[in-house]
Amino acid sequence: MRNIREDAASVEKKMMAVTTAAAMLSSSITTNRSQTPVSLAVLSFIPIKNFNPSLFLFPSYSSSSSSSSPSLEINNKERSKESRIECNIFKGEWVPDPEAPFYTNKTCWTIQEYQNCMKYGRPDTEFYRWRWKPEDCELQQFDPAIFLEMVREKSMAFVGDSLARNHMQSLMCMLSKSLDLDLCAFIHYLSIGQAGSLPVDPNFQHMYYSEYNFTISMLWSPFLIKAQQVDTEGPNGTGLWDLYLDEADDHWLSEIKSYDYVIISGGNWFTRPSKFFVEKKLIGCHYCLLNNVTDLTLRYSHRAAFKTAFSAINAMADFKGKVFLRTVSPTHYENGEWNKGGDCVRRRPYLTSEVKFEWLDEEFYRVQVEEFLKAEMEGKNKGVEFRLMDTTGVMLLRPDGHPSRYGHWKHENVTLHNDCVHWCLPGPIDTWTDFLFHMLS
Repeated sequence: MRNIREDAASVEKKMMAVTTAAAMLSSSITTNRSQTPVSLAVLSFIPIKNFNPSLFLFPSYSSSSSSSSPSLEINNKERSKESRIECNIFKGEWVPDPEAPFYTNKTCWTIQEYQNCMKYGRPDTEFYRWRWKPEDCELQQFDPAIFLEMVREKSMAFVGDSLARNHMQSLMCMLSKSLDLDLCAFIHYLSIGQAGSLPVDPNFQHMYYSEYNFTISMLWSPFLIKAQQVDTEGPNGTGLWDLYLDEADDHWLSEIKSYDYVIISGGNWFTRPSKFFVEKKLIGCHYCLLNNVTDLTLRYSHRAAFKTAFSAINAMADFKGKVFLRTVSPTHYENGEWNKGGDCVRRRPYLTSEVKFEWLDEEFYRVQVEEFLKAEMEGKNKGVEFRLMDTTGVMLLRPDGHPSRYGHWKHENVTLHNDCVHWCLPGPIDTWTDFLFHMLS
């Protein structure tokens, strides 16, 4: 693996070698940014010396209640006969893996700063020295060369919030084990601002692997449905949103028709105060604290959003891609909520018998699976294949895998809460890439 800190001019020269191939991609990516005055797709080749980690800054987030609920048994038996997976790969335990990690922050340049736990001095290293072991089989370990052959001439979109981006960056880091920088180009959507500037939009990013004509894209849509922030503060400081429960977010829906694989996820953003609209009419809210507006709770908007998103995919004409639902990723705050001193300081995985679901994680999980099963049934009649990446129970066992305070230097004068939502890279999230590889094999 070539060290990514090699001379920047050399890196830039190698990246320019794929300009022609990458430019071909621009004609195949639809640009539809109805909420900006004018928008277009521009290829932006970013040498390492100019790489700006702030492009990947994640917004603030909310956490679930500290109450717990009975342990949730993850069960796919009713679907196993129709699955290409020979056993339930999502049921098992974490076991030590002395061979890990398979990349570092020095061999992968796409790690977002706030998940770069190695760089910012996390003192322990055991959090990336575990692998997932299913009960009844072996999980096929990710092989970048085989993966790239499987996805040759294909495209893959990650749709969701900053955890979807976390997943996408994990995949790119796993691919970096066998790729030189001259095999790929980083591509950004740029929007023309009012002053005619071309700011990079960090929420719509594309990585193009020219040798394989393979594209990975991040399509930002934290609610999956049409959403507009109407107050930056709101009742609790995380903003107030208008959510249109019956309208899928066109920013991702208009893009995915040409994609072969679409990985959808979400959850945490539904904890934010919001007003609910159906057919453009206000029908209720979640913690909006407005007079004469019924609080329907976040459960209402969360279920409606996944139902609307899946229905919109099934309603698309000529869409024949595979849709993966990656189930909700649990948080691990202890001794307080995310904005009240909560932290994640454990240094080893749980055993299955040692932990129970938080009530909100369990609620989100159940609703997502229920709506997935409905969509899967409808999709069979329309030629759309839905697959379930059932990661919730797997990640519940990894309280040790979050950045906590190791997403910035200790002496930096910044106001950041401990991050027990996202995942260190390298870290437990790399198992999601193993799951994806197994499911595609």
